[in-house]
Amino acid sequence: MNITFEELRRVKHSLPTGSIRRIADELSIPEQSVRNYFGARKYKEGTPADLHIQPGPDGGIVHLEDTTILDLARKIIEEQQVAQ
Repeated sequence: MNITFEELRRVKHSLPTGSIRRIADELSIPEQSVRNYFGARKYKEGTPADLHIQPGPDGGIVHLEDTTILDLARKIIEEQQVAQ
C-alpha cells in the first residue's frame, strides 16, 4: 500500500489517547514499535517495517507491505467518530 508520509502522521495524530498502547496490546508488540511505524521507521523489534520512502510532496511516499497497524488505527478512529 502506498500512502504519503503526512497522511500516515495524520492518522497517528487523529488517534484518541491510549490508542498506541491499545494497538500494541492487541498486536502483542512493544508500544515503541507502534510509534516507530507511524514515523516510517523500523518496528517489530528491530526488523524493517517493510516500507520504503520516496521523496515527493507531503513528505514523500511510504510503501507499506504490512498494514496491520494502520488498519487497526483506522478502525479505532472510526470507532471514535461513531461514538461522538
